[in-house]
Amino acid sequence: MRDGSTTLLVGGRIYSPGAPDATAMAVSDGVVVWVGQDSVGLALYGDADRVVRLDGAFVAPAFVDAHVHATSAGLALIGLDLSGCGSLRECLIRVREHVAAHGGAPVWGHGWDESAWPEQRPPSREEIDEVAGRVPVYLSRVDVHSAVVSSALVELAPEARGAEGFSERGPLSRAAHHHVRRAIRESLTEGQRRSAQEAFLRFAASRGVACVHECAGPDISGVEDLAALLALSGVDGMPEVVGYWGELAVSAPELAVRGLAGDLFVDGALGSRTAALSAPYADAPETCGALYLEPEVIAEHLVGCARRGVQAGFHVIGDAAVAAVVEGFAVAEREVGAPALAAGRHRLEHLEMVDADQAARLARWGVIASVQPLFDAAWGGGDGLYARRLGRERGTRLNPFGPLAAAGVTLAFGSDAPVTPVDPWAAVRAAVHHRTEGLGVSPRAAFTAHTRGGWRAAGVDDGLTGTLVPGAPATYAVWEVGELVVAAPDSRVQRWSTDPRSRVPALPVLEEGVALPRCLRTVLRGEVLHDTGEVGS
Repeated sequence: MRDGSTTLLVGGRIYSPGAPDATAMAVSDGVVVWVGQDSVGLALYGDADRVVRLDGAFVAPAFVDAHVHATSAGLALIGLDLSGCGSLRECLIRVREHVAAHGGAPVWGHGWDESAWPEQRPPSREEIDEVAGRVPVYLSRVDVHSAVVSSALVELAPEARGAEGFSERGPLSRAAHHHVRRAIRESLTEGQRRSAQEAFLRFAASRGVACVHECAGPDISGVEDLAALLALSGVDGMPEVVGYWGELAVSAPELAVRGLAGDLFVDGALGSRTAALSAPYADAPETCGALYLEPEVIAEHLVGCARRGVQAGFHVIGDAAVAAVVEGFAVAEREVGAPALAAGRHRLEHLEMVDADQAARLARWGVIASVQPLFDAAWGGGDGLYARRLGRERGTRLNPFGPLAAAGVTLAFGSDAPVTPVDPWAAVRAAVHHRTEGLGVSPRAAFTAHTRGGWRAAGVDDGLTGTLVPGAPATYAVWEVGELVVAAPDSRVQRWSTDPRSRVPALPVLEEGVALPRCLRTVLRGEVLHDTGEVGS
């Protein structure tokens, strides 16, 4: 429902760089029409259809999650979530209990991470069969680039046998993983899919997210899944969904999507050791990962998208994959010219291992980096998964948000849900407190990347969307902030008081150990998506 034709919010803190002392905001027909002080607002809009008393709450542009997989994330929310498992034994117990509770229905689980378990290994197929019997079981690793499965599921995907990445006992990766994932996806009913998608979208709204970018593709979710999700976009209190389809331009079907981008895989993931590296993995010296697309194919895709007038993009993580992408852009530039290439505002998802020279070249080509700060929080640092996979020297240089931004690359933050949770304030904090000194960004830059940056990545760059200024869409969230101190926009150390006379728009404090804001209401163009009922009126 709409907030009414005109709504006046008073008594809060409005994050509006054009009015740093604002405590009130007026919205009419889904558009911000005024921002300023309470007394002026009541004089101008005291007869509004609704006057909302904020009682000191913080109002800011709603977040955009620039990389999600809605159905998979929703299935983890309402189904078998293994992300909290502390051991192999606990994982197997959860699978057994889930099978018993669901009458032998196919199992889609997600989130195991053997690197944190005392056993230091994933379940074997024999162990899955022992607890699941003849039930088809698909359990994706936290990075979703490999999965352990039951024998019953392999029987539903016989083409997986002999495919690259197949194992008789261990996790399946590469093409074999795609085959079993497709088989388990096809076992879902339309009702199960819809329930998962709705659960995810409503959860995102409860976290202050008004828009998500779905990164779909033939090996991820399928055309029907994407079409069903897009049909929910902005309907009945759902966030807006921007769709991407990860398939090469030469073979992609005609779809109502923003671009042929998202998870169009140039390589895999570091956790599954399928990210393409220029030198072997430190903990598996027999492999350098997998490069799925060569520079010539990357260039062909970019040229094809340029000629179709659509946004292109790629999933790229390892340094060898980044090198291939940069070379592909260079080849495409010779074909269509730098202006046409930059006009496409093409995307690179993850972009974890990128150096300064590559960042500068990508900026010149107008590339947008769709990145996930919670990756660094989960796996960065000198003792994290990245350091174990790559060695400390390589493993502590990933996700260089600050250097990318300094080079002129636009950042758009996301979660890659279900890989990491939809938790935007946690992501902002992770980007500020990067686990490697010098690779983080300021609070203001991080917040912008998770709000306005997401709209820019989707091609909306009107100078208004993602802000709270007159003329901007009324897309915002209302937050309960536990602490009455805030972080200075350009420093992670200095604190600023909530004195409304401050000339610097203030964000909630982002220091570790301080409670993050709680979402009270999320609004998309004047329509309420989420409301706890605690915002006064």
